[in-house]
Amino acid sequence: MKKFSKILSLLLTSSLILSSVGCGSTKKDDTTSVELTVSAAASLKEAMAELEPIFTEKNPNISLTFNFGASGSLQQQIEQGAPCDVFISAGKKQMTALADKDLLETDTNKDLVKNRLVLVSTDNTTVTSLDDLTTDKVKQIAVGEPSSVPAGKYADEVLENLGIKSEVESKLVFAKDVKEVLAWSTSENADVGFVYLSDALSNNSAKIIETISEDLHSPITYPVAVIKDSKNIDAAKTFEDFLFTDEAQQVFEKYGYNKVQ
Repeated sequence: MKKFSKILSLLLTSSLILSSVGCGSTKKDDTTSVELTVSAAASLKEAMAELEPIFTEKNPNISLTFNFGASGSLQQQIEQGAPCDVFISAGKKQMTALADKDLLETDTNKDLVKNRLVLVSTDNTTVTSLDDLTTDKVKQIAVGEPSSVPAGKYADEVLENLGIKSEVESKLVFAKDVKEVLAWSTSENADVGFVYLSDALSNNSAKIIETISEDLHSPITYPVAVIKDSKNIDAAKTFEDFLFTDEAQQVFEKYGYNKVQ
């Protein structure tokens, strides 16, 4: 009888252990961590650095990895299949190119913010306006490569519309993105450079010589969109929606951007 009781006790214990293991194996974690890759124009670096912790505090299950660069280069990366969930361009041309190739998620291509173009140098400069670009005061003018850097395209339009492009063409030095233009201009490797207002405001060494009239170039609009091949469409849309909140827009304004009317 005692032997039977021991066997029964062992069987009950084994059954409880198996039951416990079984329950543990079926338990699911309700929190799924998602990592988004955001390819953004180089000029957005400072604003995004402030926006990231605000977003992740509100959405702790979504982490952000940023890929900053010239909008044209980022466009080409996306076209070639590089991982990207959200794209923010400094020009509509690059976003339109992706839309034409059906690479954007439906109804996510939206105008996010606007910017201004400025001519910058340092406090040591004797340049006082755009008029000085054709004088001996200026030996080198830093601009972004027009084919891949929207700021370079806008600068090219300014020189064309002023009727001085042919006169200053030999002075132009081309950078891979607008941050490089800013670096050359503030280190005096170039006498002046065309950058965005947001870039100039984020650099204590930059002196704004002139804010360029918007009549001299096409509108500087930053569009944003979710990439169709994203494996995290819902999370990407959550981030895009956040960028349009009043809180996010106030951060953009702090860095020199304007709301899209």
